[in-house]
Amino acid sequence: MADIFWWVVFPYITLTVMIVGLLYRFAFHQVSWTAPSTELFEKKALRIGSPLFHYGIVFAFIGHIMGVMIPRGVYEALGVTDELYHFFAIAGGGIAGLMVVAGLVILLIRKLANRRVSVHSSFADYFSVILVLVIAAMGTYMTLVYNITVTAYEYRTTIGPWFRSLLAFQPRYQLMRDVPLLFQVHVIAAFLLFAVIPFTKLVHMFSFPARYPARAPQQYRSRDGYKRRT
Repeated sequence: MADIFWWVVFPYITLTVMIVGLLYRFAFHQVSWTAPSTELFEKKALRIGSPLFHYGIVFAFIGHIMGVMIPRGVYEALGVTDELYHFFAIAGGGIAGLMVVAGLVILLIRKLANRRVSVHSSFADYFSVILVLVIAAMGTYMTLVYNITVTAYEYRTTIGPWFRSLLAFQPRYQLMRDVPLLFQVHVIAAFLLFAVIPFTKLVHMFSFPARYPARAPQQYRSRDGYKRRT
């Protein structure tokens, strides 16, 4: 029963919460859909932490698509050996993971240390940052430590097919039984993150700034020394 809950029921619950929550927020709370910038309160740490996190998370997302969504047979048909795949997965995934972790640590310290930033940060902000940090740290550890010192775990034969079976509504939960515990916790935490996305600023990840290049620039004027023209 535990296998069915964690690898069938729980994923569908979290994905349903995410989808329904996104639709509800888009329909009734579009004003809060974007993530307001706090650059006015502090710039130095933001300029380092934000690019590290955002570029790292994009690279990590691409890596997960390549590892989970693309079947192992596709790589074999292309002549990519397991050794070559794992080499690039460890190198690329490790770099992306370190970028995400470093960026999040900088941003979290910024939230805690800068009073003006912390005042504008809610519980949901801290919770989402810490949750993503935990997930990213676990993923980085699995990539750079577990896969090198223990074994290069072949998740393409277990986690990958299981995840694709969920999307096909034919869950093969048996595939997750012998997956190492660390990988299982990582997957569960990732699905928990899916469920909280609609209730945090992470929701802006689903926005595509198509009109941004043509948008009129925002202008800020200081009240000090400002004189009205006559």
